Amino acid sequence: MEDKIKDALENIRPYLQRDGGDIEFVELTPENIVKVRLQGHCAGCPGATMTLKAVVERLLKESYPEIAGVENV
Repeated sequence: MEDKIKDALENIRPYLQRDGGDIEFVELTPENIVKVRLQGHCAGCPGATMTLKAVVERLLKESYPEIAGVENV
């Protein structure tokens, strides 16, 4: 499952990098929470939470319904 999540994040990464940000997979918890680390401009961006929930979490949940959520650490 972790490899599938990493692959999905690789597809999202170019959009974040275009705006000077990036995303790093940290872990998948036993509760199916995906933990990521936002980097670059995303790390301090006021819209980062919206990007995380509205884009990253939505896309991951659409592909893998067993994912309970995505959190920035």
